[in-house]
Amino acid sequence: MNDLQTKREADRAQANREELTQRIAQAIRTDGAKEPLKGLHFYRSSSPSECFHSVSIPAFCVIAQGSKEVLLGSDRYQYDPMHYLLGTVELPIASRILEATQEKPYLGLRFDLDPTLVGSAMVEAGYPSAQRGASVKAIDVSPLDVDLLDAVVRLVRLINSPAEAHVLAPLIKREIIYRLLLGEQGARLRQIAVLGGYTHHIAKAVDRLRKDFNQPIRIESIARELGMSVSGFHHHFKSVTAMSPLQFQKQLRLQEARRLMLGQNLDATSVAYRVGYDDASHFNREYKRLFGVPPMRDVERLREAVRETASSI
Repeated sequence: MNDLQTKREADRAQANREELTQRIAQAIRTDGAKEPLKGLHFYRSSSPSECFHSVSIPAFCVIAQGSKEVLLGSDRYQYDPMHYLLGTVELPIASRILEATQEKPYLGLRFDLDPTLVGSAMVEAGYPSAQRGASVKAIDVSPLDVDLLDAVVRLVRLINSPAEAHVLAPLIKREIIYRLLLGEQGARLRQIAVLGGYTHHIAKAVDRLRKDFNQPIRIESIARELGMSVSGFHHHFKSVTAMSPLQFQKQLRLQEARRLMLGQNLDATSVAYRVGYDDASHFNREYKRLFGVPPMRDVERLREAVRETASSI
């Protein structure tokens, strides 16, 4: 690519970033989240945030303005308008917004990845399944190229044209998936749809652990059901999720405990037993280690933040 072509590409990318920023800002005018099209979510924040714990879903994430950090186990992933994040397995993560002000709020979007659509696009494009036995980490960040960004902007434009969106959104979503398959994270994306390969087995194990998070973990039983050795299961689980199965279950339990205390006004001891702990003091120690403060103080802090947000609207 010569200098003139490079400049044209850079100018097109900058114009697309500016348009994306403007359109998301117009669509979501106050801090929070919005889903203007099915599977397309917008986010806005006027200030940096503390770590927010959640369970991720398979998704393609782009930032129009600001920057964000995602923590998976001990791994950290930071991205901004020049990069995108791709996640392929449901995982307990922590995330926080790094750059945001009233004048230049954080503006981002999430495009949920449907495994059926990914598989269909993969077959149509003639891509082979990921190599059997391969193990691919479930989250990573890559540079956002101009063609992929262009497809994202065209999808966002459709939020103001419902009739066109009905026809064109499925086509543009398919194009986004195709361009992701072409990119450096293509192998990671293919893992969403493959029937072979260890990542598929680990995804099944993740689903099992999420459903039975409050039950004692039986590694030998899970490994046997997946046709893997215990050591092989441990190795591949950690390579995909950046956590051991026990650490994964612990984060799920603590996040569910936080949700129950906040939403159902339960005390810490009751919640500890409900999410699978036999010892309330052990639960309190692990909760403080993850969230930084003891359970009830954390919940009161969250409620106060909600009250302050509500009073400022």
